Amino acid sequence: MSLPLRLKRRWLRWRRAAQSTLTIRMTLFYGALFLAVTTLTLLGTRQAIESYAENAIRHEMNVGSALFDRISAMQRRQLSQGADVLASDFGFREAVGTNDAPTIESALHSLKGRFQLDHALFVGVDGTVVGDLQHLGRTDQAQLYDALDAGRMQGVVRWGSEGHIVAAAPVRAPILTGWVVFARNMGPTDLKALAKLSSIDLHPQLMPLVRGARTDTANGGLREVVRNGELMLVQTRPVETLIETAPEMLVLEYSLTRAMAGYAPILWALFGFGAVGGVLAVAGAFAASRSLSRPIVALEAAARKVSAGEHAQVKVETRDEIGRLAQSFNRMVDAVEAREAQIAHMAFHDALTGLPNRAMLREQVALGLTRAEGGNLMLFCIDIDNFKSINESLGHPVGDALLCEVGARLKATCPSGFAARLAGDEFAIKLRAGGQTADQAGRAIVAALAEPFDIDGHRIIVSASVGIALSPQDGADATSLLKNAELALHRAKSEGKGSHRFFESAMDAEAQARRALETDLHDALRNGELALHFQPLFGLSQNRVTAFEALLRWQHPTRGMVSPVHFIPLAEETGLIIPIGEWALHEACRIAATWPDHIRVAVNISPIQFRSPNLAAVVLQALARSGLAPNRLELEITESLFIDNVEATLSSLHSLRALGVRVALDDFGTGYSSLSYLRSFPFDKLKIDRSFIVDLLEHQGATAIIRAITTLADALGIETTAEGVEHSDQLDILRAEGCGQIQGYLFSRPIPAQDVDALLDKLDGARKAA
Repeated sequence: MSLPLRLKRRWLRWRRAAQSTLTIRMTLFYGALFLAVTTLTLLGTRQAIESYAENAIRHEMNVGSALFDRISAMQRRQLSQGADVLASDFGFREAVGTNDAPTIESALHSLKGRFQLDHALFVGVDGTVVGDLQHLGRTDQAQLYDALDAGRMQGVVRWGSEGHIVAAAPVRAPILTGWVVFARNMGPTDLKALAKLSSIDLHPQLMPLVRGARTDTANGGLREVVRNGELMLVQTRPVETLIETAPEMLVLEYSLTRAMAGYAPILWALFGFGAVGGVLAVAGAFAASRSLSRPIVALEAAARKVSAGEHAQVKVETRDEIGRLAQSFNRMVDAVEAREAQIAHMAFHDALTGLPNRAMLREQVALGLTRAEGGNLMLFCIDIDNFKSINESLGHPVGDALLCEVGARLKATCPSGFAARLAGDEFAIKLRAGGQTADQAGRAIVAALAEPFDIDGHRIIVSASVGIALSPQDGADATSLLKNAELALHRAKSEGKGSHRFFESAMDAEAQARRALETDLHDALRNGELALHFQPLFGLSQNRVTAFEALLRWQHPTRGMVSPVHFIPLAEETGLIIPIGEWALHEACRIAATWPDHIRVAVNISPIQFRSPNLAAVVLQALARSGLAPNRLELEITESLFIDNVEATLSSLHSLRALGVRVALDDFGTGYSSLSYLRSFPFDKLKIDRSFIVDLLEHQGATAIIRAITTLADALGIETTAEGVEHSDQLDILRAEGCGQIQGYLFSRPIPAQDVDALLDKLDGARKAA
């Protein structure tokens, strides 16, 4: 390869690098300018050097000061634009509105790295600061909040020992909730980098403006100072600060003595050439600034459009840093729009099924109610019956797949409707009135979901309950219509499931009454409205009272005596049965400790209370505090406990038996009776359900059932108690069939604790008289 060809290729590579790198272009430009000025200076006279040197220094100080202003203004713009982008971000405003500190910090941390920030903060309207608080003391945070609250959005501030350029943007959702604050360091290292942009090192410094300090603006802020035998040219000028009470000033200095050393003989000769060099410098600076400002202006205009919610792209014209910045800006705009679209989709859709969620359904219902032609709507709330058992038996992945199939089937069943998933296994469909009736649509939904599902090789058959609300009669707004449809759904589930029910006004009244009763029940225990009544259990072989069953009663201050039929199920549904049952256990033991030693107390244990891991500890604590012997406490449970988890139930029963207490199986013979329970756990007592006792005088088969139960219990060494005995004829039959204890109105209704002694005295007197 010939030498000219190699030189040509090297020239092309160098030229391409110069065109693609802004730093090289600026270096070449200022180097050529410096060379031109130097050449002109060498052609001057000795007498012009001194004047030109001083003027050149003054000029460079002005250029350095202006350069600092321009760079700081550009950085403030960039910081302000970045802060505006984050402050306008939907997800960030949502995190601020919900006080989601982790999300706020994550967004700040992400933008801190992206924009190469030193600090990224969020300042709430209440003064709280979230983000990078390094170098920020409490005083700094308070001053920052005061400045933002006063409407100051940008400027220089000193945190720690270094200055920072700060820009802020308000966050409105829609009212002002705080400010996003971005800061970039302007410490000694950054100022040294700024100094390299000048042809001489002006040692720029940001210093606090001491009150009374001299800033001679009349002379451009320049003054001469003698320091260590050298004549220094010092320029001081205030800069725009964020904290009004902590002003800062820019200090530039250069040694005139050192600059002019050796050039005194030709000082005057350089004067004329300095003017030409100044003109060239100004012309070059103008050309460079115009070349640099054009893409920056385009970026600023595009950023304004993006902040206003518009789509904007910047045309990439060069391959240097400005061109790459434009490309990054375009990618950022695309990423922000994609993220906002994803957030909007997630906010209004269910992640599992892809169906719209409750928020989207509410909007669609509200929209349908406002349309003149579509004001008559039908809203269906659908719930999969016993869905929990599917998750427990087949696993949550199968349950999730079933929910997806249910959503698809609902859409296929009502193609003209709007299907949504509300929560868990609850769905909803909005239909406009017309075409099929609400009754037809409800039956179609129930029938469609009753068809078998094939999920991962499992053939699953489910049923669904449907609640229906119609507008305008069942609600003129989305909230009322959805609430009433859910009330109808609850009625459908409570009346047998696998069916549909229409909303009725009485349902709302029942729900209101139920909520009022629940509120009162929360306060009943604290206000001392609950009490225990005791019903005696009469031992036939002992011919005396051998135990009392503790029964819960509620004396409401305005409702009067509230039936346990009404408040016990409510307490179990709301979980209040746990503290109420604990109180009842303690109170029963305390009262029973005052009775004769041969009398036990029986306490009913709710299934929810039984499943509590603290039940054994509560029983032990009640016995310890009251001093009651463990064998005088009898815990009554129902057979429904064995439905869900037999092994866990038996383990809990053995734990209670280990405490020394007695265990009775209540309502034996109904629902879920199984001889395997009696074989697995040695109960102390079986309580025969009152339904068998009622039938004793009417059906001969009832007597046979009683005989079978007592014979079985006697063979297993288990006592038997007959509940609901009200007639002496019933007593005679039970005595003849070997029943051990009798409980019912024949002997006594449940009585308050203070009447127990009188009842015992009365029954003992009657026994002795007999």
